[in-house]
Amino acid sequence: MPRLFTALEIPADIAAELRGLQQPLPGAKWIDAENYHLTLRFAGDIDNRLAREFSDNLADIVADAFELRITGLGAFGGNDPKSVWAGVAASPLLAALAKAHERAARNAGLPPERHAFKPHVTLARLRYSSAEAVARYLNGFGGYRSEPFVATRFVLMSSKPSTGGGPYVVEAGFPLSGAGYAFDDADAVW
Repeated sequence: MPRLFTALEIPADIAAELRGLQQPLPGAKWIDAENYHLTLRFAGDIDNRLAREFSDNLADIVADAFELRITGLGAFGGNDPKSVWAGVAASPLLAALAKAHERAARNAGLPPERHAFKPHVTLARLRYSSAEAVARYLNGFGGYRSEPFVATRFVLMSSKPSTGGGPYVVEAGFPLSGAGYAFDDADAVW
């Protein structure tokens, strides 16, 4: 049963910059730069039939390539921080793409997403990190802002069950209009 999600990939130069934000932080397990991504829709552990239907629905999405910028850092978990993330500047095209992925998932039979879409790139998973240490880290690095980059495709990715932070595998890619990019998804596992 594959554990699937859809995402936008982070270009290598931006990923290298984000990797440069890795600093000593007690309890942090930093994500490898090659596994950085922006999740659009988590599907979870689903059977091959549902995975095929979801993938077919994703192939029907028509969306234009668009520009993104990573800006600012934050943490999920409040007084018991669970992760550090890099935010993404507001983008109507990104929000529309996420809604299209939600429709594709629901049309395939997946339950509705439980959380509102909050675009971010997870940088570290935290375990037993103090809120104060995380606040100090964010105070020092929270002003990060990348150069803009263009999202040219979205991907369907898989991960191993109960393994956070990768490694992830691109199962299928879907070009965005105007990107001039083609991807062969003949190697999809289902």
